[in-house]
Amino acid sequence: MMVGKFIAFEGGEGTGKSTQARLLVEYLQSQHIAAALTREPGGTEGAEAIRGLLLDPPGDGWGARAEALLFAAARSDHVEKLIKPRIARDEWVICDRYLDSSRAYQGGAGGVGDDAVLSLHEVGSSGLRPDLTILINVPPETVAERLAERDGDTSDAIGGRSAEYHAAVGTTFLDLAKGEPERFRVIDGDGTTADVHERVLSVLEPLLGKQA
Repeated sequence: MMVGKFIAFEGGEGTGKSTQARLLVEYLQSQHIAAALTREPGGTEGAEAIRGLLLDPPGDGWGARAEALLFAAARSDHVEKLIKPRIARDEWVICDRYLDSSRAYQGGAGGVGDDAVLSLHEVGSSGLRPDLTILINVPPETVAERLAERDGDTSDAIGGRSAEYHAAVGTTFLDLAKGEPERFRVIDGDGTTADVHERVLSVLEPLLGKQA
């Protein structure tokens, strides 16, 4: 019997999570499992509009609290209009970033606090959590090389923040994973794209077995 699932990919800049999310959707579809790829912020028309405000902000940009509110608003629309309906149709939803990015970026590195971010999520998205959160962890020196190759001297408003900020993001992600081991699986993101994809599939085996 087919059962819808919600999988989120998390990680800092340059960890390869977007590529791995796409590869997972392609794999699921090859196994005749209905799967949709989406992202945050974004995924719906309203959330994509907010994405533009966040990544290319007006004036001097947003403070951490305003950012947290905007992310929560985008996520609320995303959950209501895309994630929940597709899960209800027994589809797998694979999301490139979700709640834990807000917890790491605005809650941790931005200083808003985890409780505040979770409170916004409870109001905006009824507290919906993924069935599984895959955190891709890559050494900082590897990330720096990847970002230099990918972005050069240009980046969006969040990706272009200081090395200290992104180090705090990475630390917070790992702390979240340690605090919720039943939901998180930490994947070594160092290696070839194919290597990492195999690691992703290995942690999904329990969920994939239930589709039979």
